[in-house]
Amino acid sequence: MFTSSDGIVTYICSLFGYHGGSMLKQPGLFVPIYIISDIWQNVGWDTIIYLAAISGINPALYEAAQIDGANRWKQTLHVTIPGIMVTVVILLILRIGGIMNVGYEKIILLYNPGIYSTSDVISTFVYRKGLLESNWSFSAAVGLFNSIINFILVIVFNKLSKKISNISLY
Repeated sequence: MFTSSDGIVTYICSLFGYHGGSMLKQPGLFVPIYIISDIWQNVGWDTIIYLAAISGINPALYEAAQIDGANRWKQTLHVTIPGIMVTVVILLILRIGGIMNVGYEKIILLYNPGIYSTSDVISTFVYRKGLLESNWSFSAAVGLFNSIINFILVIVFNKLSKKISNISLY
């Protein structure tokens, strides 16, 4: 998709004036490519979850809002968003727990020597230290530290959410 010769994304960008070769070999483009691919990867599942939450909202609330003179925008603002807020907060707390686990597999697929400076993350560091350099104890310690930080983030955001909105995982 991103190769310089026949990649569809590179071709579309060239129509708008981009002529820099392979996008995956440019360190400055790695982060935007990763973020866009992560959004694309998760949008389907998140859509299913949010649609399920929206379908759980009582239709009588929309009818009452319509009778009170609310247009579609006001119904969304005052009925839909409060109706799915629990789902939004729960998904946010769960995503916070994985904030430091950016997805080893996707990084390795996008990895090349030209972008090591911008694409090196904790997962690839643990991979290099543990499997390539056989430094098992150090890579295990880094992985454990990563898990502890993620756990602390989940606990803190869960308590913060419970304090602010009275919504929490437990």
